[in-house]
Parts: sequence; structure tokens; C-alpha cells
Amino acid sequence: MRASRFLILGFSVLFLATTAPATADEASDEQLAADVRDAIGRFQEKDSTLKASLEKLVGYAVFPEVAKGGFIVGGARGRGEVYAGGKLIGHAQISQGTIGAQIGGQKFAEIILFKTKSALNRFKKNRLELSAQATANVANQGAAAKAKYADGLVIFVLPTAGLMAEASIGGQKLKFAPLKD
Repeated sequence: MRASRFLILGFSVLFLATTAPATADEASDEQLAADVRDAIGRFQEKDSTLKASLEKLVGYAVFPEVAKGGFIVGGARGRGEVYAGGKLIGHAQISQGTIGAQIGGQKFAEIILFKTKSALNRFKKNRLELSAQATANVANQGAAAKAKYADGLVIFVLPTAGLMAEASIGGQKLKFAPLKD
């Protein structure tokens, strides 16, 4: 009986995590842009050094809401905008699949900072996969200024809702789509 409750809970969380971002995919580009501006503002509230860091970077990608959930098997999805030289150059999707000890659901904002052109180019060519559990930093005061870049990039997350416990294997996959002229 207890196992079936956990199974139902796990599938419910997984369903919510994989269906909630679908509405974000259907949202207008204007709404996404507003959500990105709001997310950047929330990151800057946590870390006042972020604004100066963004101005010095080659580029960055902002995912205002990534929904994640799982019970043994998990997933995450989100949609965002990509900037280079301070200008919007395209949109991106983030997805993640995991397997292992995990239960729960959460939402968070994520920003990927690109310090080098080669890191941004790998991202734009869809050749970048991230192990979020190993590389993500929680946004806090001074973190952007003191960030330790690996392979030309660093990731910051800002939890917004939910709780998830996990010891799982999986990585984030990113897909870039340039703006159409």
C-alpha cells in the first residue's frame, strides 16, 4: 500500500514537471522576454555583482522557469533567451532526464554565463550538455564576481518553489534556435 502511494506521488510529480513547461513553450516571445527580465532582476537582487558581470561577458542564456520533478525517473524542462554582446540572438530550450534516488518537484530560474566565444559557440551549435548537479551554483551575493568558470562557462540557479531530494545521474541538454531575420 505504501509503495503504491509513493508510485502515484512520483508519477504525479513527474507529470506536473513535464507538462507545466508546455504552457511556457506556447507563451508568446513577449511574455518570455518579460519573464527573462524579471528573472534577471531576481538574480540581481541576490547578487548585486551580476549586472557588471553580464556587461563583460561574451554572452549569457536565461531560463526564467525550469520545472523539475521525479520519482526514481525524473525530468526537467524550460525555455529561455540567449544574449551575445548584450543583444538578443535567439531562444533556447533546456531539458533534463535523470534516473536514480529522487523524489519531489521544484521550479528554479537558471542563468548560464559564457566567458569565452568558444563556449558560446558550442552552445549555439547545440554541442553543450551540462551535468547540473555537478556544475550549478546557487545565486548569492558576490557569486558572479567570484565565479570560477569551467570550460568558459558557469551556471547559477535560483530556486523559486518546491523541494526535491536526489542522488541521480543525468545531465541538462540545451537546444539553441537563432532569431529569424
